[in-house]
Amino acid sequence: MSLARIVLTSGRSVDLSELRLSSTYGGMLEGYPCKLVNEMKIQGLLRSAAREFPSSPVHLVPPPREYPDQYAGGFGPVEVMPSVACVGSFRSHALNPSHDPVLYRSALTVIWFQPTTQVPSGCDAEDGLRDVAWEELAKDHEL
Repeated sequence: MSLARIVLTSGRSVDLSELRLSSTYGGMLEGYPCKLVNEMKIQGLLRSAAREFPSSPVHLVPPPREYPDQYAGGFGPVEVMPSVACVGSFRSHALNPSHDPVLYRSALTVIWFQPTTQVPSGCDAEDGLRDVAWEELAKDHEL
């Protein structure tokens, strides 16, 4: 049973089997959101996703970034990503038509950022998430 089903812009339905949410800037005691901090956050998410979901490829949906008119400190201009970092494990039917549809599924772990903690569903998911090129990024595996 999945948490949600998302319809990609390609028309493929994918099932969200696991979702991890975290505050993008939670635990940040010093400094401010900037390119360096954001890149460190993204790299950390990529490393942990690869470690926690070793049987599927990991894909990052490039996050939107805002540049509010605030004082730029020593690390450059303020750069803000959406407040919720998401790591989702998705499954769908097999990519390879020669694979037995009962025994094979395709899988992809996706990292994306969104403004709320709402679980994506149907066609209401963030555009970047719905635009994932599943056929190019996912990998088939035997159940």
